[in-house]
Amino acid sequence: MYSQTEKSVLLFISSLASFLVPYTVSSLNVALPAIGSSFGLDAVTLGWVTTAYLLIAAVFMLPFGKLADMYGRKRVFIIGTILFAIGSLLAAVSWSGSVIIIARMIQGLGGAMVFSTSMAIVTVVFPPGERGRAIGIITATVYAGLSLGPVLGGFLTQIYGWPSIFLVNIPLALIVVVLTILFLHDEWKDPDKAGFDSGGAVLYGCMLMGIMYGLTVLPSPAGILWIGAGLAGGYLFIRWERKQERPLIRLSTFRTNRTFLCSNVSAMINYAVVFAVGFLVSLSLQYTRGFDPATTGMILLAQPLVQTVVSPLAGKASDSVEPAIIATLGMAATTIGLGVLLIVLPSGSVLWILAGLVILGLGYGLFSSPNTNAIMSSVEVTDLGMASGMVSTMRTVGQLISLAIAMMVFSVVIGTVKITPDVYQQLELSTSIIFLIFIGLGILGMFTSYVRGTVMNHENQG
Repeated sequence: MYSQTEKSVLLFISSLASFLVPYTVSSLNVALPAIGSSFGLDAVTLGWVTTAYLLIAAVFMLPFGKLADMYGRKRVFIIGTILFAIGSLLAAVSWSGSVIIIARMIQGLGGAMVFSTSMAIVTVVFPPGERGRAIGIITATVYAGLSLGPVLGGFLTQIYGWPSIFLVNIPLALIVVVLTILFLHDEWKDPDKAGFDSGGAVLYGCMLMGIMYGLTVLPSPAGILWIGAGLAGGYLFIRWERKQERPLIRLSTFRTNRTFLCSNVSAMINYAVVFAVGFLVSLSLQYTRGFDPATTGMILLAQPLVQTVVSPLAGKASDSVEPAIIATLGMAATTIGLGVLLIVLPSGSVLWILAGLVILGLGYGLFSSPNTNAIMSSVEVTDLGMASGMVSTMRTVGQLISLAIAMMVFSVVIGTVKITPDVYQQLELSTSIIFLIFIGLGILGMFTSYVRGTVMNHENQG
């Protein structure tokens, strides 16, 4: 058992670490036009400034979660935070588009370490009756990062230039490292170090890399070849894992635990339909409507601000109300919000755009905390590292799918050209097509969320 003080300190450290990544991502949404102007990047290449982080994080999230189980979640958490700070520094001093993409890849390694460990530690320390509230608070800080990102990023970009949004990460990361070393004394590791499934990790990485990279370069023939290679890697990965005594992923968990399977699929869909919205709305407001970065940031603030308020309440409610009910309502609200934005974004008033973002934020806030609580509460303690890594992987894969859909549509409709007034009409058409795809996925997500089953009995038995 842990004292209330230890729980509070852990919650603060996890929350601060969880703030860093979403702050950077949402800041970048506002700063992307400025970055593109600095390095002369086209729309597709500009998307790689965000995609590079997500691709690396998706590949390494689960392996780092497994390594953390074996060698210590605290140790991996600290290393990840340091790597994220190093990547931030390199991004701030970047002298070309290639360098900033490499810096984002380093941040992806650090982010994979942080997110694959923090949720597992919180799940161990907080019992089921308190877990939903704790997860809700951490999720709220994620949304606080999303909330402050557009505002801070807009003003910092306008006043000091886009590199300043990365420099803010460095002191925050140092605070996390110092507090973790001083106040967290447990390593939270599995005493049974039976060996790391390195072969499974390589095949898993090849599978994700092939599929995710292939999605980003569709509809070119190379994209189809990459996806085919990724699917082949997935087949080999499944065959390999079935033969392992200590596999990277216990595949039987997906086969026998419907709650775990459906909750993870729902999470992936949820992030896939929401993540690129800020990127799309930012481009629309700044390019076709002529808003400056600071004003754009203030408008984008509406969605994450609502998420920040709703998420802790939804997380706490999921300790007593079946998470599937709350999460499904959240997915429905998210889909409605996307529909509103589809209608009003091309020519509607800013008030209607704000309304769409508010509804989207309500849905996102209702979904995320209960869904994460359902995933973490549906497995045994020995599988928490795998579950935590899977939560983060589904989030990252969903985000990557979201951007991949956007980049694919941009590639087909606009092509690899700089965004100028000559292509504004194509930009609006692309945005509408992307929102239609997201709405279709949102309807699918409502179904997978609803059929997941219950977790209350599992918690009570645990």
